[in-house]
Amino acid sequence: MADNRYMFIAELMVAGIAIGVVFGIFGAGGSAFATPVLALLGVPGAIAVASPLPAMLPAAVTGARRYLRSGNLDRRIAGLAITGGLPGTLLGALASQWLSGTTLLSLSGALLLVVGARVLIPDSTANAGRTVARLANTRLVVTACFAVGLLTGLLANGGGFLLVPMFMIILGLSAASASGTSMVAVGVLTIPSLVTHWALGHIDWKIAIVFAIGVWPGSMIGARLAQRLPEQITRRAFGLVLVTFAIWFLTKETL
Repeated sequence: MADNRYMFIAELMVAGIAIGVVFGIFGAGGSAFATPVLALLGVPGAIAVASPLPAMLPAAVTGARRYLRSGNLDRRIAGLAITGGLPGTLLGALASQWLSGTTLLSLSGALLLVVGARVLIPDSTANAGRTVARLANTRLVVTACFAVGLLTGLLANGGGFLLVPMFMIILGLSAASASGTSMVAVGVLTIPSLVTHWALGHIDWKIAIVFAIGVWPGSMIGARLAQRLPEQITRRAFGLVLVTFAIWFLTKETL
């Protein structure tokens, strides 16, 4: 019995390191990947959805500092994302109590698949002109981030796997800038989601702490690697990781 417990702890830490690296590179995917991984390790649905949240705060702060030093952070967009995302996150977190853990897991996998597929689709040449107009439209950015916040709270994740594609595809930010800007927003948006899910009893702190011990160093490694990756490679890799993982997870859940 003790051997099984130690094996589970080791698996949690290894999973945390791997997910931290992904989060550090892309500025997204921390909680979104962590939820399916924890579920596959045998953690119950609602606990798997919310327990990764405590690890996202230190990981987001550490990664954001590195992106800020390199100049890959849009302060205005980060502020608008927080303004729109905070109320949406709180509402989404409160609504999560009305959905089962199985439903939340399935939604997480489906969203990963849809977002990843869209990231892999090349943008049309006309999109560049539209992104400039959208970038300047404060109301549009705040409204879009409110919608992201709803899903962020509902699925108990930092929202980065939705914010990064939105920043790149809709607003035209580079992959590095989208990642850095997302990390700032994720750090703030995680707080109301974390508090609400904690109050609802969805967080197992033993799992959360062990997982966080792996995520934190992993995110530092990933953020350092991200500064050396070319723009197009980063975007394609992000899309492929999302799609591949989503298909694998949804197949496992179905079978």
